[in-house]
Amino acid sequence: MSNPVQPPRTPWGNFPDVLIHASESAVKQHPAYGAAKSGNGAASTALVNATMSDAMNLALLRLLQGHTPVLVSAHAYEREGINAIPESFAVEISKALGWPHDVGVAQMNVVAHTGADGFSRMARQAEFTGVVQPGVEYVLVDDFVGMGGTLANLRGYIESNGGRVLAAVCLTGKPHSSKLALSPTRLDELRSKHGAELERWWVEQFAHPFDALTESEARYLARTEAADTIRNRIAAAK
Repeated sequence: MSNPVQPPRTPWGNFPDVLIHASESAVKQHPAYGAAKSGNGAASTALVNATMSDAMNLALLRLLQGHTPVLVSAHAYEREGINAIPESFAVEISKALGWPHDVGVAQMNVVAHTGADGFSRMARQAEFTGVVQPGVEYVLVDDFVGMGGTLANLRGYIESNGGRVLAAVCLTGKPHSSKLALSPTRLDELRSKHGAELERWWVEQFAHPFDALTESEARYLARTEAADTIRNRIAAAK
């Protein structure tokens, strides 16, 4: 049996859709993008200031009216260096909204998700470390949302350590990726397609059942024809 990846994810409940600030083209074609992704702080600040949306900041403020959550970024190691965009994004949101931001929680492993396919993204799960303040409310901040697994694991890490995650924001991502919370319809589709045996295998691999997947992860698995394909592709990607 494989060692489960920790932390376990937590149930989605009525988790709101991710607030996405800008189109992929606006972010990824910006002259500062490459340097920012490789760890250049000045480049990441320039990128964020050029693409951050005042309207999305206002939407976040309205969504969490009456709350003063802590902004926590999913800053991570990339092949080229430490991705500086999430941290700069959190700093600029903090300035705009007057909310505190936390720099102590960070991704502790290299997952190489940039440009990876869905099986690779699910196989190489992000793990986090750092101090979570029990009872404190958090908002997750990242540069990109694809299948949402990194945000799901960061949320799981925070909530399994006593915090509460209220929302998530990303600088860019595909519009359909904004929905993290798995719908009952999609869960039923996945379980009907691949059955209980694959779900038991999934728990052995990742320490959570299908109902803790993101909507995009579940859709990807449900559209895969055979359970054996899923097992083989996950094993190969690991």
